[in-house]
Amino acid sequence: QGRFTLLRDTRTDGSFLVHHFLSFYLRAGCKVCFVALLQSFSHYNIVAQKLGVSLAAAKERGQLVFLEGLKSCLDLLFGEEEQPGQPSPLQFLSGSASDLRALFDFVRVSLTPAAGDSWKGPVLLVDDLSVLLSLGAAPVAVLDFIHYCRVSVCCQLQGNVVVLVHSNEDSEDEENELVVNSLCHHSDLILWAEGLATGFCKDVHGQIKIIKRLSLRQAAEQDLVQIYQYKIQDRNVTFFAPGMSAAVL
Repeated sequence: QGRFTLLRDTRTDGSFLVHHFLSFYLRAGCKVCFVALLQSFSHYNIVAQKLGVSLAAAKERGQLVFLEGLKSCLDLLFGEEEQPGQPSPLQFLSGSASDLRALFDFVRVSLTPAAGDSWKGPVLLVDDLSVLLSLGAAPVAVLDFIHYCRVSVCCQLQGNVVVLVHSNEDSEDEENELVVNSLCHHSDLILWAEGLATGFCKDVHGQIKIIKRLSLRQAAEQDLVQIYQYKIQDRNVTFFAPGMSAAVL
């Protein structure tokens, strides 16, 4: 509890990590606020069903609060309100505000425990943060949003925050790299999925670097780094040590 986990992908798609954490926290009985900026609800629901979880059922019982970013953007741009009288969480798109306060308020209200709630702990899941920059949010506004979410969810509510960002070290997108590097410094755990430098392989889809930020808790400690390779299958992901794939053995 109280941890900030950064999911980072380079030259590959790290969304399998998002699906894992979503199904994991729902099965664990946690209250989840899912800010989904990349795909539709039906997409996440289909994948979750393969993992044995129904997002529709979780929404009905109040365990899952789902923000469908694609739909919210369209509603806002075409002047439609999802719920009359309530501002859109993506209010910054209309130009009336440059910060992400409305989005933070949505997260805070969604995860604040109500009377009679029996959920184990609040979780904020964001897929993916880079989209906010593409929509015109300033890097400072994005970092402020994450900072306030960490204070509210991790510190005050003793919950967890899990965020996915795309990164490319050769990219000329300086704003995105600024956000990624800043988040790396503040995260408790980094799961960094990378595509293979040698290119496509049917038996190895990429490698994942697990960085446990021990130095964040104790200044004299060295970060613990573990590297595995993985293969994504229909209903799960297989992990193995580098050089131990079926293609080699």
